[in-house]
Amino acid sequence: MIELHLKITGILLMALAALHIVFPKYFQWRKEFLPLSLITKQMFYVHTFFIALTLLFMGLLCITSSVEITTTVLGTRLSLGLSIFWTTRLIIQFFGYSSILWRGKKLETIIHVVFTLLWVYISTVFFIAYWAGPKFA
Repeated sequence: MIELHLKITGILLMALAALHIVFPKYFQWRKEFLPLSLITKQMFYVHTFFIALTLLFMGLLCITSSVEITTTVLGTRLSLGLSIFWTTRLIIQFFGYSSILWRGKKLETIIHVVFTLLWVYISTVFFIAYWAGPKFA
């Protein structure tokens, strides 16, 4: 059963990777970045690209290797690391972003809640994969 949730997680991560394509236009980076230096602009674009690429590869790993993730010691260790990673992302959802960005705004509040639930789901899937898998070689 956890293999199915890993595959679902993989699809969600790949969708999240694809969502990064629209960030520059949606957030109006061309206009927002006008006062920034060239290096700051380029670092922002490059980091966004590599975040998307990492999400894509994480998703592909979950889809293509869900059995290995749940049945091997390496998979268990990977699951623990990814659980910590996504739990950290969940915490950042509340302490890294100001509630001013979403509170009192219907669409932004919905997005905040949806992504909070997404981070909870992904963190939980990886933790369960860790908990259920072998711990020692």
